[in-house]
Amino acid sequence: MGKPLPQKTAPDLKVKTVNGKTWTLSPQNPRAFTMIVFYRGLHCPVCKTYLKDLEGKLDEFRKRGAEVIAISGDDEERAESAKEEWDLKQLTLGYGLDVESMRQWGLYISKSIKESEPSIFCEPGVFWVRPDGELYSAVINSMPFGRPSFTDLLSTLDWVMDNKYPARGEA
Repeated sequence: MGKPLPQKTAPDLKVKTVNGKTWTLSPQNPRAFTMIVFYRGLHCPVCKTYLKDLEGKLDEFRKRGAEVIAISGDDEERAESAKEEWDLKQLTLGYGLDVESMRQWGLYISKSIKESEPSIFCEPGVFWVRPDGELYSAVINSMPFGRPSFTDLLSTLDWVMDNKYPARGEA
């Protein structure tokens, strides 16, 4: 099982969300993209800052036709704590991402080095998936830092849509 490639169908994805629903990638039908933000979990202060920034830009992503979900391997209790403690009122939070799904998406997987961390969790990744399920873009990190800024992603989204720029990295 290799990493997912742009211009190919994105891996299947189905997670429970903090709002009590199940979210599945395949029926998503945004105008532009589904943006999936994989984050490390409640233990990560960088994730807190990152997702709070995303929360403040959700309306801008939606105006551009992008629907957004943030997903971790945290259990329900930890995901609910993140939503509450990080004051994420609008952002859909998925939880319970299993190791097999982490690997299908090409995410790096870490083992805990601190008591506050889960025994295993994924490192960050940001993916754009077209409405037809084709992977457009993947940014995968092996560390908590070095993530793309949401301000940059918003301007990139504008440019990509205006210029009908094709997915790259498919070879």
